[in-house]
Order: sequence, then C-alpha cells, then structure tokens
Amino acid sequence: QVKPQFQSRANINCDVFTAIVYRTQVVAGTMYFIKVQVSDDQYVHLKVFQSLPHENQGPSLANFQTGKTKDDPLTYF
Repeated sequence: QVKPQFQSRANINCDVFTAIVYRTQVVAGTMYFIKVQVSDDQYVHLKVFQSLPHENQGPSLANFQTGKTKDDPLTYF
C-alpha cells in the first residue's frame, strides 16, 4: 500500500517491491520498519506508520533509506 508513496517521494519506479523482513514499534499506532527489495541487488528500508484502527486511516510512509544491501541490518531510524 505504500509503494506509490515511496516511488513518488524517492522519484524512482520499482519493477520489484518485495518485503523481506520487518520489525515493529508500538507508538500511538504501530511503526513498521521494513526491508524491501526494489531490484536484483538494491534494497530500501521503509518506516511506515499505521494509526490505531478507530482512526480508519491506511498506512503512511513516514521515512525511508535508500542504498541498502541485502545484508544491511534493519534498525530503527
């Protein structure tokens, strides 16, 4: 659901967009940190906020880091 947000903000078009691993952090909702494969050897880390269910809002891209590799650790940022 955040692929269009990422492509727009990063100004790139991704043929591949596959989540590899994720971590969560509970705040006033849930913050997801997701490693996403965007090409054969390129990865990005996404920070996605999902508000509480009663707010009826979809996930939103809070931040992202590009230039990651498959072996880069997924950390909070």
